[in-house]
Parts: sequence; C-alpha cells; structure tokens
Amino acid sequence: MEDARIIDLYFSRSEDAIAQTRRSYGRMIRGVAWGILRSARDTEECESDTYLKAWQAMPPTRPSNLGAFLSRITRNLALDRYERKHADKRGAGEVPALIDELAECLPDAGAHDDFAGEMAVREALGGFIGSLGVEARRFFLRRYWFGDTIAEIAARYGCGEGKVKTSLMRSRRQLTACLVDIDGAADPEGRA
Repeated sequence: MEDARIIDLYFSRSEDAIAQTRRSYGRMIRGVAWGILRSARDTEECESDTYLKAWQAMPPTRPSNLGAFLSRITRNLALDRYERKHADKRGAGEVPALIDELAECLPDAGAHDDFAGEMAVREALGGFIGSLGVEARRFFLRRYWFGDTIAEIAARYGCGEGKVKTSLMRSRRQLTACLVDIDGAADPEGRA
C-alpha cells in the first residue's frame, strides 16, 4: 500500500493503519531497533511502541516520508530503552562505542545552544551525508543510524572489515572538517 494511503488510514483513525504499517515497514522497524538493542524481546516491544507513537502523532502530523518518520520514532525509542536498561552498565556494548566514535567529530554541546546554530549543524550533517559516495554513505548510515557492527556491514556489502573501518574513519574525518567549517563560519575569530 502507498504511504499516502497508510497516512490517510491514520487520519481516519482506522485500526487497519497499524496492520498496513506493519506490512510495509515492520522489517525496517525491527532492523533499526535490533541494531541498537540486540535483544529480540526489546526489539519486539520497541516495534509495538513505534506503532503506538505513530498512532499518537498522526494526526496532527502528516509525515512527508513515512519510512523516515517511523525510523526516527523507532531509533529514539530504542535509544531511550537502551539508556534505561544500561544506565548502571556504562562502557559496555555497541551503543557507547558508536557514541565514542562520533564524539570526536561533534561540536561542543554548548557551542550551539541557540536555534540558528542547531539548524546550521543539522543542515551541515544533511549536506555531509549527501556528499558522501554511495558506498561510504551506506557504511556510515548502517553504522551510525542503524547501529550495525563493522562485521555486519562487511557481511551485508560483501567486503572486508578493514575496508569498512577505513571508510568510516575517513567519513568521520570529513564530518569533523565539515563541522569545524560551521564553527568557523559562526565565529571567524575561532572564539567559543
């Protein structure tokens, strides 16, 4: 079923909306949740929570891209669930590793506490991802959006882990340069 028709089902409050969403996007939703949670039970619960959040959000929200909308909901729910579950086990698991890998690239949390600065960073991130080659973009999104391990990415695309690691390292360096350019544009003197 087309996304527009599925969204119309939500707006008409038809219970078939969730069934159609599950048919069209269930596999993607489970993939996003699994990449973060690595637990069948938690993934299943996150999938159910995604359908509930989508039901609560539509209406009034009418997403222009239903897949991206659902993916964002799932990712946020999975990260929240992961955070609650691992609050006392800091430093273990794949999610802290992902955060550590990207931490060196991202600007200071206080550097962009105004809305315009935050929007500039979001635009820069969107432009950065769009500027990557197809393979580098796939690796980057599989790692940092879907939470796949290096081994999973290598297996998915039929290449060696070394190639994936090298591509991700280069992408992180490019991201750092891109975000440094944003900071420099915001303050040409380089002051914080």
